[in-house]
Amino acid sequence: MTRLRATALAATLASTAFAMPASALEEITFQLDWLPGGDKAPIYVCIEQGICEEAGFDVTVSPGRGSSEAITKLATGVAEFGSAGMGAVMAARAMENVPVTAIMSIFNTGPHAFYTTKDTGIASIADVKGHSIATSPFTSSNVFLPLVLADNGMTEDDITLTKADPGALGPLLMTGQSDVIIAWLTDVTRYSNQASEAGKEIVYLPWADAGLELYSASLVGNDDYMAANPELTKAFVAAFKASLEFAYENPQIAAEAVAAQVPELTAEDVMGSWMDASKLAFNEVTDEFGLGAFDADRVAATWDRVAASQGLDAADLDPETAVSRDYLPE
Repeated sequence: MTRLRATALAATLASTAFAMPASALEEITFQLDWLPGGDKAPIYVCIEQGICEEAGFDVTVSPGRGSSEAITKLATGVAEFGSAGMGAVMAARAMENVPVTAIMSIFNTGPHAFYTTKDTGIASIADVKGHSIATSPFTSSNVFLPLVLADNGMTEDDITLTKADPGALGPLLMTGQSDVIIAWLTDVTRYSNQASEAGKEIVYLPWADAGLELYSASLVGNDDYMAANPELTKAFVAAFKASLEFAYENPQIAAEAVAAQVPELTAEDVMGSWMDASKLAFNEVTDEFGLGAFDADRVAATWDRVAASQGLDAADLDPETAVSRDYLPE
């Protein structure tokens, strides 16, 4: 998709019944679940390509420090829309019935993975038994680790788990201070580059390949705002979906959009991350159910995994109440 096509798309959005004139833009805050980066490219594309504005929105992006914080800000009305892990949304609704609902899938596949280097000889998830593993204290991957280990006949007693600053994970792996790290598939390019500089070859082992199939990052909204503004919500979801598609078709422009909004990042920093992340949104699940869609069986399977990983009673939540399909365009 070229910029001209994006402009035409934006014009189409503006011509819909729910779009607003430029003189009456709806000011909203979009709450990220983490810091700006390549995996957040769609919202920056929406702003930089004028897609959000043409749909009637003046968007401010707020950085986050995890899904739990993002959900709290959305629930309290600090932000109208944002991104958060589906597992965190489900857990928050089960435990506190927070007024936040997932309205579109961004990543229909979990991003969780083990990373190691080829010289360790670790070639499968079962091979991590007996090895040292480093992880970030705040990653949601930690919640699912016991399930992945159990699926492969292990417990945490079979590994040596340490927690480290996210920025230290790569150096720990490349210097051999840790045999394995836990990181997301959005960072394949970054860790591959670090391994190459160290004269090593990266090996990554997606947990999805071991059966951890679930929805992850989702577009979420404040329930009160969406109930009061259903047409605006439809307009925003349409704009976000169009931006996601544009970013997939134009990764270089998407990287430049992030860099334009986040001065501390360069397009080169962002490009690889977005290329890695986009595979979590565009894949065989997308081919089967459609971009952004929530399949009922997969939603239920996600809740089963989330409940098991956090020691929650699966009966405490109807997982369908955590999602809404009312706002996603055909």
